[in-house]
Amino acid sequence: MTGKNVLPLWLKVLHTGFVCVLVPVYAVEHGWANFLWFSNIALLTTTVILWREQRLLAGMMTLAILLPELGWNIDFAIGLLTGGSPLGLTGYMFDEEIPAHVRALSLYHVPLPFLLLWIVTRLGYDPAALRWQTLAAWVILPLSYLAGSPEANLNWTHGLAGEEQQWIPAPLHLALLMAAFPVLVYLPTHHLLKWWTPKFARHRHTGHDDG
Repeated sequence: MTGKNVLPLWLKVLHTGFVCVLVPVYAVEHGWANFLWFSNIALLTTTVILWREQRLLAGMMTLAILLPELGWNIDFAIGLLTGGSPLGLTGYMFDEEIPAHVRALSLYHVPLPFLLLWIVTRLGYDPAALRWQTLAAWVILPLSYLAGSPEANLNWTHGLAGEEQQWIPAPLHLALLMAAFPVLVYLPTHHLLKWWTPKFARHRHTGHDDG
């Protein structure tokens, strides 16, 4: 915790209200295992982050979803223009068999990475987030594989681009994924946040913060 209220109350209430709507809808439509997606974990954890102003958790969730969610946003934007999903991340957003209100709730993917990045600039970045998020991923990814199915493909544990992979044994694919997330996703984001957040901290401490 930061020791003082840095994040606005209206944002805490708004986010909490949205989560209270989304959770039962997703549970009915997708099942509870769907909450193992890193993006869903980040959405729920952001509720705790906002109220507790917990910068370690904020850093962990930003590492977990910043790059993947930016990929989701790019894929969705292209899909709006072309009707397709070139990266295989947002095809369900154009599936008319999924109720429109459920797809509308999934639009949280658009602001979430920017919200977490903003929270980290306000609270600061704890470098220990890299270690703890890596350990969390090493628990969540095997659970995603065991609790999910090739169709659900939670956190891509059954294959990339929304399809089950057939090239290598499933345990090897899972092991490579457990290595890839920390190296290819978390580590670059970690260095970005270490470079990014001190600039805003200096800006605030010099008295120029208008928030």
